[in-house]
Amino acid sequence: MSKKKVKTNAMRILELEKIEYIEHSYPVDKDHVDGITAAKHIGKDPKTVYKTLVTQGQSKEYYVFVIPVAENLNMKKAAKASGEKKVEMIHVKDINKITGYIRGGCSPIGMKKQYSTYIDKSAKSIESITVSAGKLGYQVELSPSDLIKASKAEYADLLM
Repeated sequence: MSKKKVKTNAMRILELEKIEYIEHSYPVDKDHVDGITAAKHIGKDPKTVYKTLVTQGQSKEYYVFVIPVAENLNMKKAAKASGEKKVEMIHVKDINKITGYIRGGCSPIGMKKQYSTYIDKSAKSIESITVSAGKLGYQVELSPSDLIKASKAEYADLLM
């Protein structure tokens, strides 16, 4: 378990649920908040570092999708996974209002509200997955099954 000074909401939840994780931190450049840059900084293969995307369906419900940082979300597959006819990405300006997190620091763990969450099925084949810890410059690495548990997610086919 990590014992550093910075404790994000996601880290507190992982500790409360007794889920082991490794904390990674990296220098933040406000112009480069993308996941590929984060993966390089922490020395991880981008195939094992996942980004958190938030969408809204036609029903006005929000859905969270967690996919590898170098990949794109297939919106038709996302809609199918969530049971919607169509989903669209939320506006960047709405991220904090909806999730409690900011762009580049949005974690699938510990959002303001529990939204239906889907992790791309590619995570099943990797030993550990790294996602945002809920603050720019911080990531948590844990097993995919522990991420499923902590984010109350399920696997889905989500990629292009």
